[in-house]
Amino acid sequence: MAELDIDPAALAWDRSGDAAGSIEVAFPVSQRWNRGDWVLLRVAGDPVGRILVFDRNEWDCFIDGARKGEFNDAAVGEPGGPRC
Repeated sequence: MAELDIDPAALAWDRSGDAAGSIEVAFPVSQRWNRGDWVLLRVAGDPVGRILVFDRNEWDCFIDGARKGEFNDAAVGEPGGPRC
């Protein structure tokens, strides 16, 4: 994260739910980059603290695919079933 001039501890993270293993996402602002140039994803409670970094184009492509149902075959569980 240092090469991007981003401090993960200083970010506002949005969380998908309250359960352990929920996904958190942040759109960092730094002096080197404009807001939204990078998208950070992490798993809440990950003891290693791994963070995935995507550029804006990668994120937009992922969101587009999710909206179009391109990942539905990878979903676990029944439709309408419990969620995190």
